[in-house]
Amino acid sequence: MNLEPPSGMELITEPDILASIDDLPTEDDLPCDDGEPMDTPRHQEQMILLIQSLKAYWSARTNYFVGGNMFLYYDPRNRWKVRGPDFFVVLDVEDRERKSWIVWEEGMRFPDVIIELLSDTTREIDKGDKKTIYERIFRTPEYYLYDPLSHEFLGYQLEKNRYRPVEPDTEGRVYSPSLELYLVVRDGWLRWMTPAGDLLPTPMELAEQQRQRAEQERQRAEQERQRAARAEELLARYKERFGELD
Repeated sequence: MNLEPPSGMELITEPDILASIDDLPTEDDLPCDDGEPMDTPRHQEQMILLIQSLKAYWSARTNYFVGGNMFLYYDPRNRWKVRGPDFFVVLDVEDRERKSWIVWEEGMRFPDVIIELLSDTTREIDKGDKKTIYERIFRTPEYYLYDPLSHEFLGYQLEKNRYRPVEPDTEGRVYSPSLELYLVVRDGWLRWMTPAGDLLPTPMELAEQQRQRAEQERQRAEQERQRAARAEELLARYKERFGELD
């Protein structure tokens, strides 16, 4: 994402002592999109998979925000300091749609988990400058990097204010303490997995599961109808042969 101020707008630096939080720009005042697509369609699909499968799994929860490829403004003294994580989750916040994530509108809340999708154009900054910012300024507890094309997968978790590498277990999984889920690469896609070992379904997979369950229910109902019809037929034949039952 383009992280420079929009054309025609000057860099505005706030004084060290802010007069009031009300004087700061809101999500309605600041740009929320640079209009640039992600590197490849697969990067876009990977981001959507991570977001939508988590939303479906947490459909009953209302105390989190998950977003991706959107501006994240993080310094009230310099309103053009902005990052654009490919995927991030913030826990224990108001459940509402947002144009951008602006920390001074969110009680200075930063993401609990960030995932960047590596590409040839972003690899260096994702592993360098962004990692430093997420570690030292955001203090984001978990930072993961995944390349949807080469399938490179790296994980870092904050320990004593510094990121330490996290190695996948023998099944290739990395546990996310914040989300209480695993991240795992399956068939070339980075997926969420429950502690029980079940992949979180995508919306399409969830719809297919629901269709299969509905079909199974229809088949069971049809089997019950056929059993009832056979029972009625046998009873009718009995009555015809032996008369009414006492």
